[in-house]
Amino acid sequence: MTDTVDDVEWPYDEGASKQEKIESLEERLEVLESQNEEMRDKLLDANAENNKYQQKLERLTHENKKLKQSPLFVATVQEVNDDGVIIKQHGNNQEALTEVTEEMRDDLEPDSRVAVNNSLSVVKTLDDETDVRARVMEVNESPQVTYQDIGGIEEQVEEVRETVEMPLKNPGMFEDVGIEPPSGVLLHGPPGTGKTMLAKAVANQTDATFIKMAGSELVHKFIGEGAKLVRDLFDLAREREPAVIFIDEIDAIAAKRTESKTSGDAEVQRTMMQLLSEMDGFEERGEIRIIAATNRFDMLDRAILRPGRFDRLIEVPKPDERGREQIFRIHTRDMNIDDDLDYASLADVADDASGADIKAICTEAGMFAIRDERTTVRMQDFEDAYEKIQNEETDEDVSRTFA
Repeated sequence: MTDTVDDVEWPYDEGASKQEKIESLEERLEVLESQNEEMRDKLLDANAENNKYQQKLERLTHENKKLKQSPLFVATVQEVNDDGVIIKQHGNNQEALTEVTEEMRDDLEPDSRVAVNNSLSVVKTLDDETDVRARVMEVNESPQVTYQDIGGIEEQVEEVRETVEMPLKNPGMFEDVGIEPPSGVLLHGPPGTGKTMLAKAVANQTDATFIKMAGSELVHKFIGEGAKLVRDLFDLAREREPAVIFIDEIDAIAAKRTESKTSGDAEVQRTMMQLLSEMDGFEERGEIRIIAATNRFDMLDRAILRPGRFDRLIEVPKPDERGREQIFRIHTRDMNIDDDLDYASLADVADDASGADIKAICTEAGMFAIRDERTTVRMQDFEDAYEKIQNEETDEDVSRTFA
C-alpha cells in the first residue's frame, strides 16, 4: 500500500494519446472507488465489532462491581415505632433496631420484607415473597379434555360440576337457598378410572385460575419448606380468585398420623397441618375450590376427610359394561375401524378394564393394524390387544410376587 499520492504510478505511458490517458484514468478511478467502498465496509464491520466488545466490557465491569459489593441480607420487619424499625434477619433470627428515612418508614409495616447490609441498616424494601414453585403450578393453558371425553362415570361428573363449577358460575343459587356452597371434593378409587381427567375437564370448562400440583411436590427435605409452599399456593390462589386447586395423590402428605419420631415423618405431618389450616382454618378461604384425588383412600387421615375441608367424597369406580362400551366409543371415534366392530362384545370381553386400560387396548389394537400394514382396525385386533395387555399385567404381578 502506498503512503502518498506521489508514489502512485501513472496508469499510462508518456507517449499515450489524450483519449487513452482519459480512459486509463477513468478505469483507475473505478478501481479506486471500488477499493474505497470495500474499505468503508470493513470500517463499518470494525466499528460494529468494537461496539460489541465495548458493550461486553461494560457488562463485565458492571458485574465485577456488583461482585465486589458487600452482600445484602433478607430480613423481616417486626415493629415500626418512634425509635426506628425492629427487624429480624432471616437465617440466624437476629433482631436489631435500626433507623430509616421518613420516606421509607411510610412504606414499611410489620411482616414487610427488606434488604439490610452488614450493619443491619435497611437498604431497600422487597416484594412480598411467593415461592416460584407455587407460581409454576398455575395452569396457563386449558387442557384439551372435556366432559365428553370421559365415559362411564356420569354421576360422578355431575357431582363434581355441582361442587366446583356451579358455585363459581351461579353463586346466587346457593344464596337463594340459604346454604354455603361445597368447598372441596375428594375423588378416590382404583387407578385409571378418570380422576385426573375429571380435574382436567374442570380446568377446561371454568374460567377460574387452575393450580395443579402433586402431593409429593409438598414433601421437602428441610423443616418448614413444605408448609411454606402450601401457604404460598393458597396465597397465589387468593390473588387469582376465583381459583381451583387440584392436589393429585394427596395421600403423599395426608396419610394417617403415627407415633413415628423420624424427622421425615414429622415434616410431612407439619405440611399436612398447614394444609388442614388453609383448607378450613381461622381465615376465610374465599372463592377457592379444592379438588383432590387418591388411589389410597384407606390411608388418609380422618381430619382431612371431615366436612368443611372436603364436603364431598366421591368414589370413582371401574366402569360397568355400559360404561366400558361408552369409553370404547370415545377412544375409537378418531380411529379408522372396520364395520364388524361390536362395542357390546368388546365391553363384555374387557370385563375388568378401567378407563386407562381401555385406552391402552385401543392404542395396541391400532398397532396391530399398523404391523400388518392395514389402515383399518378390526375386531380381532382389539381382542388380541386385550389379551396382550392382560398377559403383561399377569407377568407384572408375578414379578412383584417373587421380588
